[in-house]
Amino acid sequence: MKRLLFCVIALVFVLAACGNNDSSSNKDGKSSSKDDNTLRVGTEGTYAPFTFHNKKDQLTGYDIDVIKAVAKAENLKLKFNETSWDSMFAGLDAGRFDVIANQVGVNKDREKKYKFSDPYTYSSAVLVVRDNEKDIKSFNDVKGKKLAQTFTSNYGQLAKDKGADITKVDGFNQSMDLLLSKRVDGTFNDSLSYLDYKKQKPNAKIKAIKGNAEQNKSAFAFSKKVDDKTVQKFNEGLKKIRDNGELAKIGKKWFGQDVSCLLYTSDAADE
Repeated sequence: MKRLLFCVIALVFVLAACGNNDSSSNKDGKSSSKDDNTLRVGTEGTYAPFTFHNKKDQLTGYDIDVIKAVAKAENLKLKFNETSWDSMFAGLDAGRFDVIANQVGVNKDREKKYKFSDPYTYSSAVLVVRDNEKDIKSFNDVKGKKLAQTFTSNYGQLAKDKGADITKVDGFNQSMDLLLSKRVDGTFNDSLSYLDYKKQKPNAKIKAIKGNAEQNKSAFAFSKKVDDKTVQKFNEGLKKIRDNGELAKIGKKWFGQDVSCLLYTSDAADE
């Protein structure tokens, strides 16, 4: 009887010890089955040419190629989670993913809430006009000219500030339709939108006038919960693919030129 009682007591202690070991392993939020090299990536999947589905329904795009190249360089695994832009940062805050790959612009407000990698895309405002345009040579030449713009965008405000006559449109492609049919004189937009359009339609008779505005930069945005070593690994990976020319190659694939440099060319310069 004493031997049986001793066995029972010993079994209780063993089970208690096992329970304590399990709880201690989860104190840091890590489970034994979690792969620390796997990063959950938030992306839209509907924002061409940065993140979208091709005709084979495969997730692709400039941002997808860049983050995959970084992951390969640093032996990281990626798990993509597609969500709408309006829910993107909420998903990052809630821990549904660790990083966003979706042309996230870096600004002071976001830098207070999130960690950022080094920039991998630079863009700026450009004024797109017909290639035979003679009167418009700079941003300041649009006063009294008809420009196709979305009303709520920064570019629409820029056009108003420059004294242009605004024709409302829903997007860049509609602006191009009006421009090429000579119903407007030009449009302010992002340089990447222009490069993408020229890549898709290289024979389009348009040119871009580059202004003196500060360039925008985009980077991978991380949750504050992600450790600094992970962000550092991303930066090391970006440096590797920048140094070996792969990042420039990805830019040329999607835009016809490298868009990862602080300064890159356009068809015309603001005078």
